[in-house]
Amino acid sequence: MQKIAVIYHSETGNTRAMAELIAQGAREAGCEAQTMPVDALDLPYITDAKAVLFGSPTYYGTTSWQMKKLMDTIPVKLVGKLGAPFASAAWQGGGGYEFTEMTLIAGMLIRGMLIYTGGVSTGQPPTHFGAVSAGSPKGFDADRCVKLGANIAKKVQELWAE
Repeated sequence: MQKIAVIYHSETGNTRAMAELIAQGAREAGCEAQTMPVDALDLPYITDAKAVLFGSPTYYGTTSWQMKKLMDTIPVKLVGKLGAPFASAAWQGGGGYEFTEMTLIAGMLIRGMLIYTGGVSTGQPPTHFGAVSAGSPKGFDADRCVKLGANIAKKVQELWAE
């Protein structure tokens, strides 16, 4: 079974909840998925994973310093792995999700990852740059997280058929 790593930084639990929903979607679509905070990485699992997702709260319109530090220093080769971002913010009108996700995408591209979310091509709910949530993921935001996990799992299975 293909592995997917879902790495996140979370202070309030919102981004962690998103990570858990994304992992749920990946599992429901037939992949193994493990969530892990930035300060407790399972490096062998990440090494074996075909996809690695990165999630961060939105701080001042961008990713947290903890996630930025990880993106700068992660000791695992990510070249050729599938990647996708996800981001939370304190409230719906807060803005900055897109910059947070684009910062994560930039880090993944620099590390040689292949970026995929499914966007609007895989039906509703759309995942655009990745999953986003205003506060704790509920309703549409929760559905988008599960969908992102499923989209990634399906693409992993397509690209790395066993």
